Amino acid sequence: MKVLVKEFSVLCFLGLIALASLSCEKKQTAEEKRKADSLAHCIADGMPSRASAIRNASNVTAGKGDTTGMVWINGGKFLMGADEFPDSRPMHEVSVDGFYMDKTEVTNAEFAAFVKATNYKTVAERPLNPADYPGVPADKLVPGSAVFTPTPTRVSLDNPLQWWNYVPGANWAHPEGPSSSTKGRENYPVVHISYEDAAAYAKWAGKRLPTEAEWEFAAQGGRGNHTYYWGDELKPGNKWVANIYQGSFPDKNTKEDGFLATAPVKTFPANPYGIYDLDGNVWEWCEDLYRPDYYAKSEKSNPQGPSDSYDPDEPGAVKRVQRGGSFLCSDDYCIRYKAGSRGKGEVTSGSNNLGFRCVMAKK
Repeated sequence: MKVLVKEFSVLCFLGLIALASLSCEKKQTAEEKRKADSLAHCIADGMPSRASAIRNASNVTAGKGDTTGMVWINGGKFLMGADEFPDSRPMHEVSVDGFYMDKTEVTNAEFAAFVKATNYKTVAERPLNPADYPGVPADKLVPGSAVFTPTPTRVSLDNPLQWWNYVPGANWAHPEGPSSSTKGRENYPVVHISYEDAAAYAKWAGKRLPTEAEWEFAAQGGRGNHTYYWGDELKPGNKWVANIYQGSFPDKNTKEDGFLATAPVKTFPANPYGIYDLDGNVWEWCEDLYRPDYYAKSEKSNPQGPSDSYDPDEPGAVKRVQRGGSFLCSDDYCIRYKAGSRGKGEVTSGSNNLGFRCVMAKK
């Protein structure tokens, strides 16, 4: 039993508890949600650190920044948050200064250029230190990441381990495992990206990750608060306008929107600011540390997030905010692709539905 617990801890650090399930709000009673959350989260207190496997982003030389492929967004005031989600309350007025934002999520081609220039190794590619995981069989201590795998039939939604598999050799260059590649998917969003990886890329590009407030301001597109960032109808004009999940989760995706997993960037319509895929496709890292109570004391001007991280589900884990949902979100299981909702993720975790985009201040 001890070995099983330790193996589970290793897989948690590598992203077995996938970030979509960490970030999703299920249609259940409060008690059902509590039980599901206890299964969906690793207990991080007392877990060994992966610091020995982390290459600090400071080892990457900072770039000068280039606004090619970015959109300038004028700053302003907006109402941030959503009453539907406990950690997105209270809704509050926030102002942000103007900033540039990538039109699309960072693509495989763009990330490949970064890797070629820096020889950077993502967290999912780095070897694990056996000393950090005493009692765990050596064959379990291999680099890899979490990959969504549909179940054969309908299952109870209280245990994400039924549809998430830790796949040795899965990483940004091999999204489904060693036998897969990004060939032909150069313009798809890069995935299996931890916060560490995203921050390193942003530094190299002369950019940074968006604050949570900047991200939501951009996502609203100047349209104010709605059910979804694109409006109040799920399918305006009877058309899918974001890459999310259709069908029975997690066994049958009917792919009415045309995609079982990620879609090429710019497949779905841009918002009024000219930005793509702020809803669905892949979750996106923000710079802010995560606390569920932060909105009650958020700064009103250019909020940068709390000074520390705290998640009652994993008190010992350092987490950052994620936004936007992914191709696995739907009203059947995950509704945190809705406007104003928040996601969260442990900073060294990745999965095949997690990526990022960058922003930059005006020079």
